[in-house]
Amino acid sequence: MKNLVLPVLLGILCLAFVPYLPYPIDGYERTDIKRLKRLELIRSGEIKDAQLPPVGALKSWNEIELNLLSRNKDSTNSFFVNDEQFQKEVSGLFRGLDRSYSLAILDISDPNNLRYAERNETLGYQPGSVGKLAVLVALFDQLAKIHPDSFEKRIELLKNKSVKAGVWGLTDEHTIPIYNIEKNTLVKRQVIASDVFTIFEWADHMLSVSNNGAASIVWREALLMAAFGEKYPDLTEGEANIYFKETPRKELTDLSNDVVNLPLRELGIGHDEWRLGSFFTRGANTYVGDKGGSIGTPLGLMKFLVQLEQGNVIDEASCLEMKRLMYMTDRRIRYAQSPTLKEAAVYFKSGSLYKCDRSKGEACGKYMGNVINYMNSVIIVEHPDNCRYMVVLMSNVLRKNSASDHLYLAGNIDKVIRKG
Repeated sequence: MKNLVLPVLLGILCLAFVPYLPYPIDGYERTDIKRLKRLELIRSGEIKDAQLPPVGALKSWNEIELNLLSRNKDSTNSFFVNDEQFQKEVSGLFRGLDRSYSLAILDISDPNNLRYAERNETLGYQPGSVGKLAVLVALFDQLAKIHPDSFEKRIELLKNKSVKAGVWGLTDEHTIPIYNIEKNTLVKRQVIASDVFTIFEWADHMLSVSNNGAASIVWREALLMAAFGEKYPDLTEGEANIYFKETPRKELTDLSNDVVNLPLRELGIGHDEWRLGSFFTRGANTYVGDKGGSIGTPLGLMKFLVQLEQGNVIDEASCLEMKRLMYMTDRRIRYAQSPTLKEAAVYFKSGSLYKCDRSKGEACGKYMGNVINYMNSVIIVEHPDNCRYMVVLMSNVLRKNSASDHLYLAGNIDKVIRKG
């Protein structure tokens, strides 16, 4: 996503600032994601004066499970049958709110008695950082093609292959956490071209702090996996650079577009329901162009969540690992910040994109765009008492930070579901 410069329009484009940290905090030994080691030390008391994550964020990595495995043979559309009473109560929550709000909700507390409600569920929005979930799917799709018969080899590749950021990681205002285990020091800064992390860590940076550079790098690696196949694990930085310099720009653009979008089509998610058309950093545009635009709808993203819980996105093991990467283990924002969710485990991605036209003389600022002002929340909620549900909430309310409305809706949706 890149800034637009027009003579009379000052555009500010901002992908979601999301300072939360997914992946279970006991996952260091499994993933070698270094910041998880620091969270382990906080929990054990070896690091003092550091705040523990919320109660609902303390699940072990092996406690996370998929909720709809018992219905993994059912078609996705069979889940989207409106419950009349549930729909009535959910619709009532939007009285007085802007008409731009769109929603899909699925109560999965009892897999055999689902409840579904919706509002403008096919309306398209710029997905912002929610689109990084498509990059996550692309990564695991390509891993499965390289190692179709061994999930452990896929994990080893994520854990052991380190790659440099290069220009692909530039530029993004969002910082990444860099923890030095030997010195027990934590530094937060922007990605620089010389940064080297494992693919697992780049994927974590992409979701944990929604770093745009990390998202472009993960997408780049998925593209290279598609181009080199079984040769990818031994691919050197030099060989990758030659490939990007010598391959025609259109060919790279077409392949990168297919890598992130074809897996969504295979899930039955339509072109106008969810797609990505451009990388998340200007640096990536050195080699790859934009194609087709980006869009997301509540229905398209809900189709993804349902099939994730069914274990049908690539395969069951991939779904479980992707869900772990979505698990929030630190500060919660927007929808996920609701006090009603404190005890719950939440798997969350937020995204925003705004643009201001200063020539209008209107108040306009961060997350308060007067031209566009998208804010999106995708969440799976799991309460300790087995109340479980999924929500996709998307909005485009101009001149207003919609985080407060997302927070309000989160609490009231939770009440409606518990009441039922």
